[in-house]
Amino acid sequence: MEHMTLEKIAGCCGGTYVGGRDFMKAEITGVFIDSRKVKEGSLFVPIRGERADGHDFIPAVFRAGALAVLSEQKLPEDTPGPYILVESTVEALGKIAGFYRRSLDVQVVGVIGSVGKTSTKEMIASVLKEKYKVHKTAGNFNNEIGLPLTIFDMTKEHEVAVLEMGISDFGEMHRLADIAYPDLCVMTNIGPCHLENLKDRDGVLKAKTEVFAHMREGGTVILNGDDDKLAAISKVNGKKPMFYGKQKGDDACALETEPLGMEGVRMKFSLRGEQREAVIPIPGEHNVYNALAAACVGAALGEGIDAICRGIASVQTISGRSNFMEKHGVTVIDDCYNANPVSMRASIDVLSKAPGRKIAVLGDMGELGEEEASLHAAIGSYVAQKGIDLLYCSGALSREMARAASDASEGKTAVLHFETKEELLAQLSPEIKKGDTLLVKASHFMEYAKLVEELLARL
Repeated sequence: MEHMTLEKIAGCCGGTYVGGRDFMKAEITGVFIDSRKVKEGSLFVPIRGERADGHDFIPAVFRAGALAVLSEQKLPEDTPGPYILVESTVEALGKIAGFYRRSLDVQVVGVIGSVGKTSTKEMIASVLKEKYKVHKTAGNFNNEIGLPLTIFDMTKEHEVAVLEMGISDFGEMHRLADIAYPDLCVMTNIGPCHLENLKDRDGVLKAKTEVFAHMREGGTVILNGDDDKLAAISKVNGKKPMFYGKQKGDDACALETEPLGMEGVRMKFSLRGEQREAVIPIPGEHNVYNALAAACVGAALGEGIDAICRGIASVQTISGRSNFMEKHGVTVIDDCYNANPVSMRASIDVLSKAPGRKIAVLGDMGELGEEEASLHAAIGSYVAQKGIDLLYCSGALSREMARAASDASEGKTAVLHFETKEELLAQLSPEIKKGDTLLVKASHFMEYAKLVEELLARL
């Protein structure tokens, strides 16, 4: 970080500086919320959490070399360094990040949607790296804490930043987009997610499109033209969006697709009238949409179609997001970071095209509101419809999934339900054979990542 003095920081977040005046012109070297990662000359931002209060670690971070800290409370007079008093450290973190983002000469691509944000972010970054020095969200650091931390890792060397933004309620996107201030906005789809707060897809659309009020003037919006809610948007801030999908007339259009099994998907596509063939090295037809979105971003930023194809061909998956691992002849699809009805179907589609026995290891999906039981049942029916050989599932809601799968398969899919993932693992491990492909997927709170770890250890 450069040129971020304590005086500027106090001003941009509306805080009150407390400490020696000699420090006010001092520049911080970085921003941290984890006291264990604090470096010499950095700013520590204490966050109050369910298990710990970051304020308790303020003495320790000064000993570790922190230049200053934020605080929601007045600190003792003998505090060994300056601090900035704020009402909310989380809110201040966002304001500081927004100020820093605007100080850099970098184009920001905001990635938003119900499903596929992280995969699309990875695809866009892979395409843009063919021409630009790219910074991207690590993992899915996409909320009001993760987004600022991602921005603080940006430097003057970066030319483009690809930032994922995730929400679960109204108003959140206003705050995130004000921080990111995107030049381009990619919206992947509007699905039945976070319905406890957003109620229905119209609510999801309303919440996610809050981003439009915070874009840079003249910014470009890129939308999935095959999503009925997004296709209805004709103008954003007076400008026609770019569309991608499988409809003639889309800026980026998939003309033909050929599944290559677990090797990926080959697609012939047009980009603003120019045609090419590209191979996406990740299985699943849904990845075609990710590639088309990335092609639109590349085109909007002046990248040639050949470079775009190279970027698509070199994309890689990340842990917990359709990550493919093979051990002793068994393939495990680790897609357990999160789950909702749309992403569940997409992952089941991938599994259905795998060779050998197809085993779905599924768990509960969270935040689905009043329709949660029927939405889980629908996934169970889909498992049977796609010809999956075995379904192992755990969790209270997944009981409906198991029931519906059993009813729909008429005995063709073996279905087992367990109260806990530990019980599931104990039954599953001895049944796995060489040549099997397993999909492991559930919402994050189910902690299926631990199941994947233990499963691989037992193979």
